[in-house]
Amino acid sequence: MELRRLGNSDLEVPLLALGTGTFGGSGPIFAAWGQTDVVEARRFIDICLEAGCNFYDTADAYSGGAAEQILGEALGNRRQKALIATKVGLPTGAEPAGYGLGEKRLTQAVEASLRRLRTDYIDLLQLHALDASVPPEDLLRTLRSLVDSGKVRHVGASNYPAWQLMKALSLADQGKGPRFVSHQVYYSLIGRDHETDLMPLGLDQNVGTLVWSPLGWGRLVRRLQHGELPPKDSRQSHDQSIAPHVEQALLERVLACLEGIAEEVGRSIPQVALNWLRMRPGISSVIIGARTESQLRDNLAAAEWSLTAEQIEMLDLASAVRKPYPQSLYAQGPFAMMNPPVI
Repeated sequence: MELRRLGNSDLEVPLLALGTGTFGGSGPIFAAWGQTDVVEARRFIDICLEAGCNFYDTADAYSGGAAEQILGEALGNRRQKALIATKVGLPTGAEPAGYGLGEKRLTQAVEASLRRLRTDYIDLLQLHALDASVPPEDLLRTLRSLVDSGKVRHVGASNYPAWQLMKALSLADQGKGPRFVSHQVYYSLIGRDHETDLMPLGLDQNVGTLVWSPLGWGRLVRRLQHGELPPKDSRQSHDQSIAPHVEQALLERVLACLEGIAEEVGRSIPQVALNWLRMRPGISSVIIGARTESQLRDNLAAAEWSLTAEQIEMLDLASAVRKPYPQSLYAQGPFAMMNPPVI
């Protein structure tokens, strides 16, 4: 599998990474995502390593830490073959001490993740979301201590607004702490907001992009027939209140295009959607998930082939939406000639 440098770090990550949101499957959200146990997780890792995928993304908030624990057990003595990325900051309990990125909470969260993962270092520690209550200088100082201690190799962000990400990068460049080497974002054919500010920022600042939910919360798996409901055990049937919003007309347009190309190339709809993503500018790795071995093998196969330029253009057009102000002015409006597009 193709390897790509993650931002300005020394990490080379595979084109596809395995997400562990299905590991453990407990709680109101993750119980609907999957019920992968240690035995199944070990088999998934076997399949991934065989395909050249040694990058695993998890979080302390996934099933109350169960995902990290299962990943650690499933890796076992293969830890040195793996790159582990975990995320901290989201609630892991009802008490204030169970969430946030203050010094004490962040330090304790990393220690707990290390225990669950059965490792003495984390390759990539990601801040799961912005904690606006913590001054960025204080946050970077804590991150520096974690890196200096050897418990964390590199740091990244996730779900950050562009201006906050740039602020953190600027402070790091002033010597206030380690620089974020990556940003994990939602990005799919039915969710291209990433392209507005975050993609140009990442390209300019050499921050690698890791993509979560590349199949749009499970919506880009297959085209439902008129009046058909998604399977009760599918991700589409649960937690729609926290799922990224998508207009039905856009979804139908994109699925129709995906269906046509999938038939043309003899591949699955998810493979086509993943293939389009991996060819976008600035993408370091696309995080895939799976409930079953067959799903995992199908997703991994997206790295084995490439869409044609014509097929990419078709998907670009099918998924295009009007950019917000002021980007709309530079994309098609009166200022377009003054700024060549980034993508």
